[in-house]
Amino acid sequence: MWQFWLVASGIFFIAEIITTGFLVFWLGVSALITMCVSFFTDNLTIQATVFVIFSAVLILATKPFIKKFVNKKENAQKTNAFSIIGKKALVIKDIDSINGIGQIKVDGEVWSAEGINGSNIEKGTEVEIKEIDGVRAIVSPISKN
Repeated sequence: MWQFWLVASGIFFIAEIITTGFLVFWLGVSALITMCVSFFTDNLTIQATVFVIFSAVLILATKPFIKKFVNKKENAQKTNAFSIIGKKALVIKDIDSINGIGQIKVDGEVWSAEGINGSNIEKGTEVEIKEIDGVRAIVSPISKN
């Protein structure tokens, strides 16, 4: 019966290479452990139980660790244009609702800007960048308290 577990392990490892979830890998490891158990017993119930238990333990024990490295979307560093979202900027050319476009300066760079909901914002006003729409920063004035 050890041959079955060896083949199953190989299939799981090949499936892991094709997928990127790092889940099927632990099934392959569990199949290898079960293969070792099959040298000591021919009882299929014991072998299946060992496979299920080791699969569950390995998956549950490593899921938080793997999630930290695999789920890059949450941990990704913001780069390029999206790195300015949330930053403060200074309006250097009036933003008006007629033209819809003005200019802001943030981190030494000049950006085309549009007021949130088409609002007018005068030159010299400090604004916060709320989002990026194409090549324009969507901004809202920062209220002074």
